[in-house]
Amino acid sequence: MRGSSKAVFLSYASEDAEAAQRICDELRARGIEVWFDKTELRGGDAWDASIRKQVKDCALFLPIISANTQAREEGYFRLEWKLAVDRSHLIADGKAFLLPVAIDEVNGVDALVPDKFREVQWIQLPKGGTNEGFVDHVCRLLAKDKIVQPQVSTRKIAQSHPTDVRRSPRVGLALTTVLFVAAAVAIGSRYFVSGDTDQLESTRNVQLPVPTSIPLVPQRSIAVLPFVDMSEKKDQEYFSDGLAEELLDLLSRIPNLSVAARTSAFSFKGKSDDIPTIAKKLQVANVLEGSVRKSGNNLRVTVQLIRADNGYHLWSRTYDRKLRDVFAIQDDIATAVVKALKVSILEGVTPTVEVTQNTEAYTLTLQANSMVEHANTKEDTMRIVEYLRRSLVLDPKYAMTWASLSSVLSWQASVGYADGDAVWEEARSSAKRAIELDASLPDAHMALFRVLFLHDWNWIAAKSQIDQANALAPNRAGVTMYQGALALAMGQLESALVFYQRAVQMDPLSSSKYTYLGELLRFSGNFDEAQRQFEKSLELNPGSPEAEQGLGQLLLAKGDPNGARVHFERLSCEDCRIGGLALVHFATHDREHADHYLSELKRRFGNTDPYLIAQIHAFRSEINDAFLWLERAYSARDGCVDAKADPLLANIRMDPRFRAFLRKMKLPE
Repeated sequence: MRGSSKAVFLSYASEDAEAAQRICDELRARGIEVWFDKTELRGGDAWDASIRKQVKDCALFLPIISANTQAREEGYFRLEWKLAVDRSHLIADGKAFLLPVAIDEVNGVDALVPDKFREVQWIQLPKGGTNEGFVDHVCRLLAKDKIVQPQVSTRKIAQSHPTDVRRSPRVGLALTTVLFVAAAVAIGSRYFVSGDTDQLESTRNVQLPVPTSIPLVPQRSIAVLPFVDMSEKKDQEYFSDGLAEELLDLLSRIPNLSVAARTSAFSFKGKSDDIPTIAKKLQVANVLEGSVRKSGNNLRVTVQLIRADNGYHLWSRTYDRKLRDVFAIQDDIATAVVKALKVSILEGVTPTVEVTQNTEAYTLTLQANSMVEHANTKEDTMRIVEYLRRSLVLDPKYAMTWASLSSVLSWQASVGYADGDAVWEEARSSAKRAIELDASLPDAHMALFRVLFLHDWNWIAAKSQIDQANALAPNRAGVTMYQGALALAMGQLESALVFYQRAVQMDPLSSSKYTYLGELLRFSGNFDEAQRQFEKSLELNPGSPEAEQGLGQLLLAKGDPNGARVHFERLSCEDCRIGGLALVHFATHDREHADHYLSELKRRFGNTDPYLIAQIHAFRSEINDAFLWLERAYSARDGCVDAKADPLLANIRMDPRFRAFLRKMKLPE
């Protein structure tokens, strides 16, 4: 962060991250620079130096006060509070600096806050909501050099303030996110959970908070709908979809603009919903729609930006260009959208598209991307790889294609479609090549993250890559999901919940996002809320294998094996179905059928699903066999990131071999 005389520093407990994010979004939407530390793995000299500098340089310090800060007698936010109080003693009387914000019913009399906080006016924002009065007040404080902050009685904190508010399982959806989906399903919808040794017990049966309601729609928010193919032969759908998707990704890089994720926005393809209905479902205020007519090297792109609540056209334009100008068109559209929505760009410019001068290479990459959504088999993935390789022959310096190739190779390796070690290494080298060519490409860092996280189990390096991706594309749901996965791998279930909830808000019509959230809640023992998330997933995507399996494992944990059987039997994923039935029959004391299904699983899927087999042996309290298959899973890089908090491994946790296994995984004991 650079120094600024107009910056606002938000200080909060990690449990209040969602409320802090809403406050941050509203302030940024008015062009206010906000320093909002979203780092979940805090600490260290670099962090300490950065925070000290920001507290020293900011114009306003906003500590968020809540029941969560009350409950925590220690925390990094308290260090931030102390630094702010120390600085306040150097500031002239009457100049605004401290602006405490209470987001629930905590009062100033009993609040565990520095005495200096009680000397200034507090803001009351119940449930972390915001309003125009609050934002206006902050704007006024930033605009004046001398603001007299009235002394108030802590017995009536904030009540007199005018801003008081009462208010197929292996199918991928996009190359930038497909690996998270595919890998999760390939290992039986088991997610990435682990933690420190003394957090081990707390990661099981911990009641995470119930997901809160969706916040108000931000005014600077947008959905990019799939563009309509107007070509004469109607054979350019991959091109029109690709153009819209690239615009979406470009806009997602803008910090102060909320962008609906691709999965949700593209769910309206071919449907007749009107703009207000679409905007309401996607929780956005604006919609960008368009059409593409491509004939040879001639291109006509018509695009319009619509205000959802009144149907007003904020901006529209038609481009008649050559195909080689497609990147300039994308840049022009993104810039026009930013201007029309009056979004504040801190760096002063909008991001630009990574380009290739070879239109055939561009077309091949778009065609490969369009195949991902419908890829179900090994042959499908091989065809995608073939298209990407052909693109790279034509332009070996096209970074986006290298990133896409890395993603699909990781996909192949994670689901057993190709020889693991060789394919993982090519995925790694392809991701690194993409970064060498364009370090500003979020997809390149996401691609390398997948290798580091799913194969190397190099948690520190993986975090570095996803942090870079988030800095480049702060509004991309796929990045947020990866942040959540990493938080789980570090045993930070509450932080993971914040990321997963935010991903659901960004991608509210994505079935898989609700499944991930349900799995996290199941791991924590919050069964009722987990079930609601799985049911929401099935509502959006009836028959979703991920959600069906999640419900099956949930009902098994709730002591309803017969109910679990119904969901397992619906699975089209054969190994998941067999494994689920092996668990169900053992739970119902039908040892004969339990043994039959376990033997069948070993015979058919022993090489590709060793972690699932280890889970079943652990569930059956067959400890030696569980460790035998856990070692095989380790060698195959299959699912082991779950081991530390996986409920199905509860029976082997106290065995000394389990701690030894965690050391091999490079996880703290």
